[in-house]
This record gives sequence, C-alpha cells and structure tokens, in this order.
Amino acid sequence: MTKIPDPHKAHGAGVKPRRMDFDFADDIPMWWFNGDVFKTILLTAQSCTFPDGERFFIDSVRYFQSQITDPELAAKVRGFIGQEAHHGKEHAALNDLMASKGLPTDEVVAHVKRNLGELKKHMSPKAQLAMTCALEHFTAMLAELALSEPAFFAGMDERVKVLWMWHAIEESEHKSVAFDVYQQVVGDRALLRRQMIINTVTFLFFSAVHFRTLYRKSPRRIGVTGMLKGMDFLIGREGWLRKLGPRYLAYFRKDFHPSQVDTEQLRHEMMSRLQAITGKEAFAV
Repeated sequence: MTKIPDPHKAHGAGVKPRRMDFDFADDIPMWWFNGDVFKTILLTAQSCTFPDGERFFIDSVRYFQSQITDPELAAKVRGFIGQEAHHGKEHAALNDLMASKGLPTDEVVAHVKRNLGELKKHMSPKAQLAMTCALEHFTAMLAELALSEPAFFAGMDERVKVLWMWHAIEESEHKSVAFDVYQQVVGDRALLRRQMIINTVTFLFFSAVHFRTLYRKSPRRIGVTGMLKGMDFLIGREGWLRKLGPRYLAYFRKDFHPSQVDTEQLRHEMMSRLQAITGKEAFAV
C-alpha cells in the first residue's frame, strides 16, 4: 500500500454494486474458519451487525443525498447504497445458516437493530453521518489488511471465504464515499474525531458482548487457552487489530482522507482471484 499525492483523484472510477446470491449450503461446517471456534464466532458476530448496520449507513448518507452537487460523487453515492444493500442481504443469509447450526444470531441481530433504532432517535443526522464515516474507516482498514495478507483467510471454507473477500473488496472500493459526502455537506472535523473515539469504544465493547451472546450457546468450548490464543490473534505482537494502529491514528490528522492509501491494484488482483473461484462475470476487471 502506497501513499498517493491527490486523495480526491484516487478513486475516479465508479462504485459498482455486484449482486452475488451466494449459496450457503447446509454442509458448510459450523466452524468454517479453519475449524477455529473463536475465529468463527468472532466473524459471525460481526456478520450479525451488517444487515441493520448497513441500513444505518445507507440512511445516514441518503439523508444528505439531495445536497450533493458533484455529479461524480452523486453517482458514487448511488453505488454505495447498492453495495451496502447487497452486503446486508448476503450476511443475513450467512447469519441464517449459523442460526440453523444452533448459534443465536437472531439475538445479536435484534440487539443491533434496537441499539441503532435508539441512536437514530437521539443523534442528529450530522452525527449519524460522522458515525458512518468512523465505522466505514474501521471496515476499510480491516478489509484492506485482510486482502493484503492472504494468511488471514487461511483455512476458511471457500464458500464462506468468497463472501468475506467480496465484502472486503467493496468496502475498500467505497471507503471514501461517506467521508466525501460529510466533507461536502458538514465539514466539521472535530465532530468526526469525537465520533471516532466514541465508536472505537462502542465497537470494541459490543463486539465482546455479541461474541459472548453467541459463544454461550456454542456446542464447543475453547477454554482459557483457546481464549488467550484468540486474543493473541487480535492484539498480540502480530495481532490483526494491533496492525491497524498507524492507519487508525491517521484518521485524526487534519488532512486525513480515506483514499490516501491506494488499494486499487490490490482490489483488481482480488477480483481476478474471485472471478477464477466463482466464475462470476461481476468480478471482471
């Protein structure tokens, strides 16, 4: 990943919704992430946040859609809305699969729905858009790290891996959209930074809550050793969250823009791989 001189020209291409209709067959193993209970539940917990989380993102951007004067950005907003809608649909299907295997994904989905409903009652539209910018930065960081380090997907069932790879590609592709809308219609950097701090705390807290909700119904236990191994996966010396430190802190710079990290070539490489795996023309570059 390299810095580019003009962030506003980094993603001149449009944001393209790709309808997938993945088939999550019943014979997909319960512990589809390399047989690892911790990793599978961790990603399932994140998957449970997407159906209503993506709707929140869509609504926060759509509220300001009529105020967007740049035709290119307006087109990207339409693409953003299409992509996020498809993400919610496909993750709902994965959540249903995990529910059929005994994990209470419906409880997590309902909890997310309630919480976001309350937030929408009490947060201003500007704050909701700032929240979307913060969480879009989280998803873009995680997505691009996973795409750039294939070891992340090691051992994941191929039928589930394509979902996460596709989602990661599109999160990277539209990572600047909500931020650009915010800059055009709001522009308050202080609110962006405050919301990032708030959402960092709530993201970590609710990730733990949702993990616990699913794990308490797990037919397999991982014990203290397994939990320590899982935490090492996240925050150990080579932990995935730990690797995000520099990019996370970059969000607080006064000149920050999401496209200061150019991943266009990486996305093209991953789309070519996905086309080879799935045969779907939607991934043609």
